[in-house]
Amino acid sequence: MVNSTDHRHSFVIGVLVLLVSDVLSGCATTGRQLQEERSVMPTMGARGAHCCAMAKGVPQQMALAKTAVRFVGQPRIQVGGRNYAPDCSGFVRGVYATQRVDLYGGLGELNGGNGVGRIFTHVVEHGRIHYGPTVHPGDLVFFHNTWDFNRDGLPNDPLTHVGVVEKVDFDGTVVFVSSVSAGIKRYRMNLKHPDTHTTADGRVLNDFLRRKRMSDTQGTYYLAGRLFAAFGTLTH
Repeated sequence: MVNSTDHRHSFVIGVLVLLVSDVLSGCATTGRQLQEERSVMPTMGARGAHCCAMAKGVPQQMALAKTAVRFVGQPRIQVGGRNYAPDCSGFVRGVYATQRVDLYGGLGELNGGNGVGRIFTHVVEHGRIHYGPTVHPGDLVFFHNTWDFNRDGLPNDPLTHVGVVEKVDFDGTVVFVSSVSAGIKRYRMNLKHPDTHTTADGRVLNDFLRRKRMSDTQGTYYLAGRLFAAFGTLTH
């Protein structure tokens, strides 16, 4: 049986290599080493197949979820007189800042890197990365391949989007809040039915998190359930 701590450690190492290899200058990495490291691509696989049920949150977790919902419909987030970046990373940073949690805390050495990757790393260091089957209100939810981050035309971009879990519906659909170019909105993701956008009766199971383009290659996915990476819990 694979040790979960070892698996989590190898997962984040692979992610960090991908996210910062082109940002940090002066790294002594051979071509062969880089190719081997780039093969450590975190993917969803069968994770989440039995997800999700709602766990009872502690007061801090409930407060995070309520704060995220309070910003729905707004173009950006302001906390304590500070304006956060109008993107997904800035949004979740602002939400967590209301509970005095700095999601970039201790990661100054990664200045200039992918913001979602920085937040993921913070959770690895200070919380728990998991794939369900229970989810807490206020949990972070991470996604891969929501856009072509490295601009190579391939769906090989880890940790490109993040949101805050609000609740889980009766059918296991996770409702989360995130920020996109159009503002802060609610989205849905159902890991039991990752390829289903809407049911026969019109219920949305998975929202689109990636825009379809004519240049997309085979194997490019668009629905939230297919782009899911992991959940992150920072409070207990």
